Amino acid sequence: MKLSQRLAISYIQTKFKLISAFSKRKAAEKAFEIFGTPFMKSVRKTPLKNAEVIHFHLNGKKMNGYRWNHPQPRKALILHGFGSAAHKFEDYALLLIEKGFEVLAFDAPAHGNSEGNTTNAIEYSEMIKEVMQKFGPVKNFIAHSFGGISLSLALEQVTHDSKTRVVFIAPATETTSAIDGAFKMLKLNHDKVRQEFEKIIFEYSGKKTAWFSIRRAMQNIKASVLWIHDEEDDITPWKDAEKVKADNHSNIKFVVTKGLGHRKIYHDADVKNKVIQFLEKG
Repeated sequence: MKLSQRLAISYIQTKFKLISAFSKRKAAEKAFEIFGTPFMKSVRKTPLKNAEVIHFHLNGKKMNGYRWNHPQPRKALILHGFGSAAHKFEDYALLLIEKGFEVLAFDAPAHGNSEGNTTNAIEYSEMIKEVMQKFGPVKNFIAHSFGGISLSLALEQVTHDSKTRVVFIAPATETTSAIDGAFKMLKLNHDKVRQEFEKIIFEYSGKKTAWFSIRRAMQNIKASVLWIHDEEDDITPWKDAEKVKADNHSNIKFVVTKGLGHRKIYHDADVKNKVIQFLEKG
């Protein structure tokens, strides 16, 4: 972690200590805002190879994305993680083009070149459904991290079957774990702040935090799934994914790596090959 990042976190920790002493609700509201804010935006300044720039509007905000190899009968949608951007997955797009796919990749709300300051899994899932409606039909998906939980929520609400093929790479399996990590980083150890935070989620969505879970969503997902996860992932812990593996879904194939962590995993050549081979079989 860079010195500037450490100083920023230290400043936020001190600020939260002061706010929580004054109001647990205000501290929870601020935590909710920070939880949905990608502070390190990844913006591509040069064009992507052979990519057409496309866009649409969602909740009054412009969503920017890319399309390669249009038109083709087989379409794939690539979904990046929190704090990342579509251009980070250009290698996957170029590999899929070689196999004859049309490829779509959008910057999530508040990410990359898309508009907005904050976002959440509900809004990201809404974006996914809108992409499918406007640019689909889409039957193939690659989703990393935050893109994984968002895709799972979207798939619960759209028609799909076993011919739909999904690759989860280090997906954010349990939102509860993500919040645990955020509260630990912010040194927000007060139970009443956490209770208020949970209330805000319910007020916003009508759902309890535990509902935002790929493990729960998999009960309603019929797609053929390739799930790739690293044992040493310190962002989206393997222990959460391991519970899904123990559920023994017949439509999920797990590939477990060691030593690639949360971000190196999608850059790994062997992982790329497995992903492309899986989608090509569809």
